[in-house]
Amino acid sequence: MRAGARYRGGVLHPPPVAEPARRPAAEDAAPVRRLPWPERVTAWLNDPEDPYWRRPAPTAAQQRRDVLAALGLLGVALLMSVLMHSYAGLVEGDEPWRYYLSTALIVVPLAVRRRHPVPVVIASSALFLGLTYASPTAALTLSFQGAYFAALYAAVAWSRDRQALWVAMSVVVGTMGLWLLGAFTVTNAYAEFLDGLGEVEGPLPQLPAYAASTLLVNAAYFGGAVLAGRASWRAALQQHRLTAQARRIREQSAEIARRAVVDERMRIARELHDVVAHHVSVIGIQAGAARKVLGRDPEAATGALRTIEESSRTAVGEMRQLLGVLRAEDEDAGDGAGRRPEPGLGEIADLARHHAAHGLAVELRTVEAVPGDLARVPQGLALSVYRCAQESLANVLRHSTAGAVSLALRTGRGPDGPWLELEVLDDGTPRGGTAGTGFGLQGLRERVRLHGGEAEIGPRSGRPGWRVRVRCPLPPAGPPAAAAPAPGPDVGGSGA
Repeated sequence: MRAGARYRGGVLHPPPVAEPARRPAAEDAAPVRRLPWPERVTAWLNDPEDPYWRRPAPTAAQQRRDVLAALGLLGVALLMSVLMHSYAGLVEGDEPWRYYLSTALIVVPLAVRRRHPVPVVIASSALFLGLTYASPTAALTLSFQGAYFAALYAAVAWSRDRQALWVAMSVVVGTMGLWLLGAFTVTNAYAEFLDGLGEVEGPLPQLPAYAASTLLVNAAYFGGAVLAGRASWRAALQQHRLTAQARRIREQSAEIARRAVVDERMRIARELHDVVAHHVSVIGIQAGAARKVLGRDPEAATGALRTIEESSRTAVGEMRQLLGVLRAEDEDAGDGAGRRPEPGLGEIADLARHHAAHGLAVELRTVEAVPGDLARVPQGLALSVYRCAQESLANVLRHSTAGAVSLALRTGRGPDGPWLELEVLDDGTPRGGTAGTGFGLQGLRERVRLHGGEAEIGPRSGRPGWRVRVRCPLPPAGPPAAAAPAPGPDVGGSGA
């Protein structure tokens, strides 16, 4: 079977053609991402600087509090309805059962207002219009108006899908506007209401003044709900940013402290290396002297050999100290990582399965220009390519909304000789509040430069997502290395 081919539904599919190489204009320049027009329209409801952030869904405790709050509001609303019925009566034609039922129905959806904010605001809007005709008395109460305001507020404050929220709020506000317009023009409902008030002497005509007053009240009502909800959303985003920033500061502080220890250990190791090098030099000089005087002055040769013996023992002891210093970091970690074999291309399949277990589906493909190319990759280069794949997948998990990623290993032949290429593609968008230090990508580039290769890191051209492409030269074909075997031709993200 051709390398890189995959089975799907019992049919053999050829491997996809690799995207052409694309070199970013500036390797270290931050990419500028322009939002598509739907996101630009709806970004105001979220945050223009972080339009893709999604507020976490309410916890189980918050949902329980919503239910209890709705029950409490229902009890207060019914009590206020009873009091109002007792001292003010009902609007002509209204019935008590419709009055109390309307008051209860407008409150009930608030029990799930944070769990399902958009359906709640749509349902509450439909109830608001219908119940206004079913019970005009209920529509005039503060509890009725306050319950609908809470539904509008919760929709803006808690909706995770901001585009769906934009559509829903546009429909709701448009419908309410048409309803008010119809009440003033087609049905003459407000004209009849003013007739009941009688003629009033004032600076403006009675009907236009009442229409303008109604318009201002509704603008304040709906606008206040939207602005309050947006403020709540932005406050949650700011809290998320502060939490992420505090976490990054802790991580960076720990990294700085660790690097300080490592730098000190490396300084000590360099000093010990100089001492060991001195003893080795002494051994070489004394060995040469002993060889020259061995035939004519055995006593001098014995002294030189004694010096060699002492210097070698001292060098061995100091070499053990040097190795202890260099291994101390791994021993502090407590996992013995420094004593395990270094990973290579054969472990990339395990890396894909590891990320699949953490929710990132990884599709691994291999394409070899000559069968056995991947098995001939030197161990040092294989380790660097593995680390590049590890860093790329970790960045997708931390900084992208993508749920799947494509990872390809390819070999080929070019004018400058054979090459090995790693390409990691995702189709996600940047996840807000997850900016890293940039050390990981810088380390990736340094690894690639060490092997004389090139790295291209940046947004994909003409489509959403991120691309990491690494290409390094391969040595001329020789016998396969005794390193780990090359990864299989296909590893699904599901781990199958």
